[in-house]
Amino acid sequence: MMKKLLLPVILLVLTLGFWASSDFQEIAAGVAIFLFGMLMLEDGFRLFSGGLLEKMLEKVTDSVPKSLGFGIVTTTIMQSSSLVSVITISFLSAGLISLLAGVGIIFGANIGTTTGAWLVAGFGLKVKISAYALPMLAIAIVLVFQKNKYWRGAGFVLAGLGFLFLGIHHMKEGFEAFKDQFDLTRFALTGLFGLLVYTLIGTAATVVMQSSHATMTLIITALAAGQISYENALALAIGANIGTTITAIIGSLTANFQGKRLALAHLIFNVITAGVALVFISPIRVAVDFVSSGVGIPDDDFTLKLAVFHTIFNTLGVAIMLPLLGRLIVFLERAIVQPEEDLSEPKYLSEAVDEFPQTIEYAMRLEVKHLYDNAVELITHGLNLHRHDIFAAKDIAATVEASRKPVEFDIDERYEARIKTLYSAIVEFATRVGSKDMPEDVMDDIYTLRDAAGRIVRAVKSVKHLRRNATRYTQEPQGTITDLYDQLRTEIARILVEIRKLEFSDPDDRSSLWLDQERIQVVSDSQDTNNRIEILIRNHELEATVATSFLNDSSYAYSAMRDLLGAARAYYIETEDAMAEVERILAMEDEELPELLPGMTGGNQDVRLS
Repeated sequence: MMKKLLLPVILLVLTLGFWASSDFQEIAAGVAIFLFGMLMLEDGFRLFSGGLLEKMLEKVTDSVPKSLGFGIVTTTIMQSSSLVSVITISFLSAGLISLLAGVGIIFGANIGTTTGAWLVAGFGLKVKISAYALPMLAIAIVLVFQKNKYWRGAGFVLAGLGFLFLGIHHMKEGFEAFKDQFDLTRFALTGLFGLLVYTLIGTAATVVMQSSHATMTLIITALAAGQISYENALALAIGANIGTTITAIIGSLTANFQGKRLALAHLIFNVITAGVALVFISPIRVAVDFVSSGVGIPDDDFTLKLAVFHTIFNTLGVAIMLPLLGRLIVFLERAIVQPEEDLSEPKYLSEAVDEFPQTIEYAMRLEVKHLYDNAVELITHGLNLHRHDIFAAKDIAATVEASRKPVEFDIDERYEARIKTLYSAIVEFATRVGSKDMPEDVMDDIYTLRDAAGRIVRAVKSVKHLRRNATRYTQEPQGTITDLYDQLRTEIARILVEIRKLEFSDPDDRSSLWLDQERIQVVSDSQDTNNRIEILIRNHELEATVATSFLNDSSYAYSAMRDLLGAARAYYIETEDAMAEVERILAMEDEELPELLPGMTGGNQDVRLS
């Protein structure tokens, strides 16, 4: 209801303001240009994603001081705590950083955002920045139309700065002209009541604009023009800090439980910081006067003193909350409980990870692993085996031979719930991110992982076809036919064990040559099985009808093995060094392997979710 009312109320206020004063139009236009500049600045920095920013973020999260420093530096550079918050939520949702590191970055971002007030108060109001804005915009438009995404990114950043400068200029000019017609200081409020009212106004303004930087710029320009009192400006700045949490809250709506925890931490931190600033407003003002005189700021330069105040109370908030960080993490984990794991639902592919190549690729990799784990359970249970038994077995064949009791479950229902739904989510995710402007190498990896997921699905479907006869002929020893099905079960189990070894091995020790040798061996074993069946039929050791059923089932089994090996190769083998590149060249492709059995399809065909 509130969201529906907000837009018409804002439009009504703007219309009345435009009608009442042409100077109000310049102020509103200045805010709009400033916000547009913020959006362009964020878009520019997003084009640099997949590079230095994400690599830095992964490396600076092993300690709280590093996370804090990262938040300060990146917010200072990008002049957008909102973008830093969104990036952090994205990385946290994808599992790339810990909650502790995420909270540390948010703390740092609150200190970093104070540099915006210094830039506006110390530079924006004392220099005719519109003279810089126009050349910046002229150069930016040339860069924006370049094909190279990094040139385009630089163009957007430069244009964003140009519009920021232009917006500040129009706000400043608008307030200067506005004061001649209408004195807003008549609405100044003093004491505790004024403090609370203007804090709420600052919060509301930031919620509407979704940028504390824009609110602070508006406050500083109004203060410089004498349209608001210094006391009320302090309260507005406190309110802006509370309102800025709205961006993180909105960003967390599409995130997982970790992203929601981080948004709650942001809200708690900013509310506590604002509360401390309100309670200790008088001592903080004394500290501001002391610091200002110490660094040579005149007593009547209220804009710079506001920047000092903004810095002091944000730094004070971090100083108060850092010793309580451990308790805050415990509270967040209790307040937003990790949901019970639902193996039928995607765990990592939320919209919160969509914006940045690093999180997209990492989340996709984790989700394909999730699908594979579900598939291993279905494959082993479909063959009446148990994962923990075969993974711990010293003699896989003996373990398989001892596994005669059927595993009672509905494989079709389990397939629909735990395989089909996840694969559909993976395909939908790959399609969704494919429509974004992502680096080519990232999209290649995404499509490779999607194809690996397709192979996993085919392997499960093959075992579904195999299950009925595998159960029928292995519940009790029935001679040759039982031995044949046990051999198939053993070979599939062995491949699952070998793939598991890849998971726990050092990436540098993984070899695509080994996987290709295994694939060749699968083809050879399938041909040997065919030859053995022909001999058994000729010697009347196996009935023709039973032999025909087994040949169909062996086709499914060897197809499953090939798909599992193909998925493992796509998932685990990375061609990062020269040796890996040599292996890639030497490795045999699917089409080079002879199609010896019916039903043994290549790895790049589409999977039908039937």
